[in-house]
Amino acid sequence: MLEGSILQQLESIHRRSSRPIRFGVYYKNTLVALCHALEDHILQDDGKPLVITAFQQGKWYLQEAERYADIAKYSDEIVIMAAPDAGFAEHPTSLLSNVDLVALDPADPVAQEWHLIILSPKYTAMVICQELSEADYGSAGLPASDVERKFYGLWTFEPELVRETAELAIAHIRPYNPQLADKLTAHKDSIQPSLVTPEDLSAVVSRVVDYLQTGQENLSLPTAPRQQVLDRNLVSNEIQAFLRMAQLMDLADINNPMAAAEVVALSETIGQLLNLPAWQIKRLRLAALLHRIDPLQKAESVLVPSSTRYHEETPSIPLSCPLVPGAQVLRTMPRLRAVAQIITHQTEWWDGTGEPAGLAGDEIPLESRILALVADFQWRVNQKKSSQISREEIFTQALDECKQQSTRFDPKLLDTLSLLVMGLQQGLDLPLIETKVTAGMWLIDSRWDSQSKTSEEIGTYPQ
Repeated sequence: MLEGSILQQLESIHRRSSRPIRFGVYYKNTLVALCHALEDHILQDDGKPLVITAFQQGKWYLQEAERYADIAKYSDEIVIMAAPDAGFAEHPTSLLSNVDLVALDPADPVAQEWHLIILSPKYTAMVICQELSEADYGSAGLPASDVERKFYGLWTFEPELVRETAELAIAHIRPYNPQLADKLTAHKDSIQPSLVTPEDLSAVVSRVVDYLQTGQENLSLPTAPRQQVLDRNLVSNEIQAFLRMAQLMDLADINNPMAAAEVVALSETIGQLLNLPAWQIKRLRLAALLHRIDPLQKAESVLVPSSTRYHEETPSIPLSCPLVPGAQVLRTMPRLRAVAQIITHQTEWWDGTGEPAGLAGDEIPLESRILALVADFQWRVNQKKSSQISREEIFTQALDECKQQSTRFDPKLLDTLSLLVMGLQQGLDLPLIETKVTAGMWLIDSRWDSQSKTSEEIGTYPQ
């Protein structure tokens, strides 16, 4: 990491914190897809954000300058940092009233970084990275094609981290232009932090996934193995987009931001008690992490072809099942269609009176039945934590209340939950996995061995 760069400063601040940042390695095409998705979301949103960008060189900014003229129409303020070259300051976009340029010294480490920082009243987002050095590429040497260039950094929607990075960028601008830095600080402070709504977040995540998939379809490399590496990097980031979505929704739960992690731990244990295969437990784990992406709403029917079955071993999912709106976002990624169905059908009832499809008994996917019971049990346990009763009694009461809903839950799963409660009452401790935990292809495909892949191939990280 370049000493004095914004990325290095961010890493240094969090190095010994309770939540250190773990960065990933991304290919250029992945970053282009991410940035274009976030930029185009500005064009479709009425949030009028503050946008701070950094280009490695002025010539790279000039390639995007016409695009930034459009973005400026939908932004309150745009700041562009780059080493001045190739007519950097003369382009018409540079002369717009709400566009400010910061001509970086070519020796400035930030001149080697690639940033897109968006602070909107409705959402926050950023991409921040720097290109690997020739030494970082190792024995393989510099890449043969432009799309195979690699960058080290992260992208996130997390409001606190985005605002913190914006403050570092403004501090870096101050020696170049103190007046601009003062204006940006006032602008940043005027944007009140707010937790993003599910609707707003679904829109931006859907756009990110769509652009990543388009980038994957447009790849063209001479050898299949090289293309597969880039494919994996794109797909892994699609999964990360959904995990970030779930993470922010968990943070919005002031009563228990660890609810999803608790549901994951309970679901996995139930799956193990039922002797489910590893691939099914992994799918259940991901569905549990994402199970709160959208409350049950009326939705138009979305037909899922039988070819979207998760694995050869997976039971067929009903073809006429509608997806709730949040799950429709998941469905845009083929590998997550089965997870979308699990989330959708967690609101079915054992007696067939639930929604959205009125499935009954074993017609309901097993993972949906598990998720429905576990999420309800976890919610009841959490509601009782403030009461003056023992841990053992909390579990007993929550279990009894679940059993009273015999028309809603699978009776066999209620028996399994009873065994789990006995273990919890005897001191069983379930490890919690936070929503933001690194998750790559291994979460959805048992044939993917993450231990055999390098971090640069997987390209995942927890933020």
